[in-house]
Amino acid sequence: MPELPEVETITRGLKKLVVGKRITGIEIKFPKIINLAPAEFKKHTINATVKAAERRAKLIIMHLSNGYTIGIHLKIAGRLLYLKRNVPVVKHTHVIFHLNDKHDLRFWDMRKFGYVRIYPTSEINNGFHLNDYGPEPLEKSFTLEKLKELLKRRQNTRIKPLLLDQGFIAGIGNLYADEILFYSKVHPLRRVHTLKENEIKKIFQGIKKILPDAIRKKGSSFDLYLDVKGNAGTYANYLKAYSREGERCFGCKGLINRIKIGSRSAYFCPKCQK
Repeated sequence: MPELPEVETITRGLKKLVVGKRITGIEIKFPKIINLAPAEFKKHTINATVKAAERRAKLIIMHLSNGYTIGIHLKIAGRLLYLKRNVPVVKHTHVIFHLNDKHDLRFWDMRKFGYVRIYPTSEINNGFHLNDYGPEPLEKSFTLEKLKELLKRRQNTRIKPLLLDQGFIAGIGNLYADEILFYSKVHPLRRVHTLKENEIKKIFQGIKKILPDAIRKKGSSFDLYLDVKGNAGTYANYLKAYSREGERCFGCKGLINRIKIGSRSAYFCPKCQK
């Protein structure tokens, strides 16, 4: 699933390529992806200009000039691609926004778990449940003291599932949680009340280092993720733990293990992470 670095990469691409463009038409090939009847959805989008693009957690948000806002969630396998209109439309392309620069913005999702929804801008907090998300980890307001404050409320929770909880911190998913915990040398099954001061500090430093590094490398392309131009990210080449079961740890040279925590896998080094 695309996580914060991948969604941020896509959002930055939209700011460069789509903001300021007018939507001249829409094709809706799979109506279950949207939240309104196709005619109603089109009425609120066609002839509107994309004023701004932003990210909240793993949600892509596009504000329109007509007082409406589009939210796009890629879920497990979605893509949002900016393509010339003459590029053939491939299977699993569910929504196509025609833009006034002879390009399309195409939402593709082989698994059909993602969505494209629209609400009046004044209603997006409720429509997209924005207030349910925790703090954005890359904002200046997310400090070490803020992390400590959040952890105090969840003393008996295991650290890996907690990092995945979007109500705790926004945007971190399975891949980056594993990388953050490897960086901090903390075992994914540790409960919060067992974490020492220096371990909490290392988790904080890992969040502030790894997520920006991944954004600079345009994200991690596992499975289906691509940026808006259809390019793969390169951060997967730098992973230390995620998806490396049976490979040598870059620290102690032991083997990376994998365990299940609930329905999710956790990759870690049993020698380095305590």
